[in-house]
Amino acid sequence: MGALVSVVITTKNEAKNIEACLKSLQAQTYQPLEIIVVDNGSTDETQALARRYTSQVFDRGPERSAQRNFGLLEQSKGEYGLFLDADMVLSPNLIAEAVKEMEKGSCVALHLPEIVLGKNYWSQVRRFERGFYDGTVIDGARFFKRQDFARIGGFDESFSGPEDWDLDKKFKQLGPIGLLQAPGSACPPELDQLLKDAGVDPGRYGAVVFHNEAEFDLKRYLSKKGYYIESFDRYIAKWGAQDPEVRLQFSAFYRFFGVFLERGKGWRLLAHPVLAAGMYALRFLVGLRFLLRPRS
Repeated sequence: MGALVSVVITTKNEAKNIEACLKSLQAQTYQPLEIIVVDNGSTDETQALARRYTSQVFDRGPERSAQRNFGLLEQSKGEYGLFLDADMVLSPNLIAEAVKEMEKGSCVALHLPEIVLGKNYWSQVRRFERGFYDGTVIDGARFFKRQDFARIGGFDESFSGPEDWDLDKKFKQLGPIGLLQAPGSACPPELDQLLKDAGVDPGRYGAVVFHNEAEFDLKRYLSKKGYYIESFDRYIAKWGAQDPEVRLQFSAFYRFFGVFLERGKGWRLLAHPVLAAGMYALRFLVGLRFLLRPRS
């Protein structure tokens, strides 16, 4: 039997998504798993649904960083830790491949490739855009040794948005972060159909996290980005505006060109000009929202 992996899922009114997430954990080829759901005062059936799959269901807020810290630092017992949002579905072999990669000892944490679900044009744009970020300074580690997570103090609970970048920077003080690159495995029929109904054939991808953001809504998307942007100035102040990674994360050139061209990825822009055009439209709107942010 392998090392125990603790999976912490943060929720708030996620009744429509939580079961698919938990079923994908139930379908994992790796054991043993410890599943911990940390809810934040849901008023729907989230907690009741979660208890069908795990006895470890807690109520804790006020934000997801505090929820994740509670689950990983105060409740979990695993050698490895993984945190998820309730709208995520995992390839069946993802945890097995993540453990295998970590046991090589070449990295302290892993970025996990993420595939955005959705059928409409803008959801396809988001899926296209997200594929450029895997393993970059725009990405965030999700899988790690739990003792290392405790060693760096977990998430900075003063952030709501850049906490994933902050966590990465703290992990990198211990060692490099790797990118999981492994073949996938067949999903159970129910999950396979769910993913296909959401616009994605899972057979085309490796071991990944499928992120069901729901069909794209521009107002909701910009509102969420605006909320995250509120913490950016505190994040910059913490690490310094001249920090090499911070400079990239907030560089207009890198965010509009560098991240899409590095590591030989530029051909994707030429291969999918219609998606690239939509991606740059979204980048422009988010950049404008950042420039117009209230200064702290």
